[in-house]
Amino acid sequence: MQMEKKVGIIGAGMCGLLACKYSLSKGYTPFVFESRGSIGGVWTQTFKTTKLQTSRSLYQFSDFPWPSSVPEFPDHSQVLDYLISYATHFNLLPHIKFNSKVLGINYEGLSDEEVQAWDLWSGTGEPFNSKGKWNITVQDTNSLSIEVYPVDFVILCVGQYSDVPKIPEYPAGKGPEAFRGKVIHSMEYAAMDFDRAAEFIKGKKITVVGFQKSALDIAMECSAANER
Repeated sequence: MQMEKKVGIIGAGMCGLLACKYSLSKGYTPFVFESRGSIGGVWTQTFKTTKLQTSRSLYQFSDFPWPSSVPEFPDHSQVLDYLISYATHFNLLPHIKFNSKVLGINYEGLSDEEVQAWDLWSGTGEPFNSKGKWNITVQDTNSLSIEVYPVDFVILCVGQYSDVPKIPEYPAGKGPEAFRGKVIHSMEYAAMDFDRAAEFIKGKKITVVGFQKSALDIAMECSAANER
């Protein structure tokens, strides 16, 4: 009889949901750890004006099309609703542990030297290794209790835009501390509710550093809030 295979998935954004569904389709038991209280990843904290910048047909699950009532360029709330509908349709929510922050991952069963010598998964290219387990240390962000989950395989779905701001290194004394005004990262702005964000930028002269998607969205909101 084949032993149950447990898969630890970190993050319940789009990739985490896909990993969960695929794990279930292969007969594995997924454990999805999400530090926030809902699914959606970056779509849970956005700017008020954020929309998809590609057509919805290029941003959808192959087995779960968008509702026909949704416009070609959905806004942030419609994207989040779509992800929630996907998770509900495929019954993924029971496998997600919300408010669960991963504190660490370690491999038990082989020496560090053996693991570091691997060129392939498990040393063989197979996803599962009978000689060891991954231990995922997780903290409940409400109770602060800590639990360790042993799993056979780990999938990281934390994304490149979540939680950790990308801030350049500045020469000593020439960084944000040299500016007399308020300095925040776009992630801090996105974490504000829409009313608070609008109040924060109203009546201020604001410099936006950068020229990518977030910068342009913020610049537009600053302009609208100050009628410029």
